[in-house]
Amino acid sequence: MDASKRQITKIAREVNKLVIRTMKDSGIGSGEMDLIHLVRHHPGISQKEACLQLNMDKGAVARRTANLELKGYLVRKSNPADGRSQLLYATEKAEQLKTSKAAVETAFYEWLLAELSEAEKTAFTDTLNQLYLRAKKESRAGFPHMPALLANEGESENA
Repeated sequence: MDASKRQITKIAREVNKLVIRTMKDSGIGSGEMDLIHLVRHHPGISQKEACLQLNMDKGAVARRTANLELKGYLVRKSNPADGRSQLLYATEKAEQLKTSKAAVETAFYEWLLAELSEAEKTAFTDTLNQLYLRAKKESRAGFPHMPALLANEGESENA
């Protein structure tokens, strides 16, 4: 049974709604934001690799890339290793978008925590950081514990 009741996911979903609403002022949709985020973290990624990472078809990524290029958030450069492909890079405008997204998230979380005492905030953020570090470690390792946990979850649903 999920003791967290997926509350972290639910809170993240609410802040994401605010971010999307705010990003619309920049002419950026949530799918475009995902591509910008990917390219910022993997400068020089190919469109083919972006398709794999985002689990999207080639045409959708190409359209998104073209739109973001027109808006000034991405640039394409020829791949020196393969003249047929192009590599994607974020522009300074995309970096500024990251800053504005982070500012929106920060403002929301500050508002959310405002009614907690300093001791509650400290305990909560310390626990949250522990959970984040554990999640990041699992992610970087390729989620080795998840197949067994997911298999057990399926068994308990069938019982």
